[in-house]
Amino acid sequence: MKRSDRKRQKRRVRLVELAHARSGDKGDTANVGLIALKPEYYPLLVKQVTAAKVAQHFKGMIMGQVERYELPNLHALNFLLHGALDGGGTISLKTDAQGKVFSTALLRLEIEVPG
Repeated sequence: MKRSDRKRQKRRVRLVELAHARSGDKGDTANVGLIALKPEYYPLLVKQVTAAKVAQHFKGMIMGQVERYELPNLHALNFLLHGALDGGGTISLKTDAQGKVFSTALLRLEIEVPG
């Protein structure tokens, strides 16, 4: 195999290999912060962990849109998952009405990285 072919090869990894995450809530919106484990991982996260990809990953779990905010000085992305908590902590009958498990669930998302 040529060296140039090896450079183009990609492999799929879960985000847990590249980042850690924290989540919480505000009303009916879950908030998930995704923080690169190393600064060099941040560009991969920016390129591949889009609002659309996160919305697809949580399809059926959230009812609203997903917003993404970039925090380059922290090597992090912040996602707002609207309509995720069935009304929020005090009125929701969901097991996780504060959205704490969304961070763990996001870390299961797979992206492509150089081989």
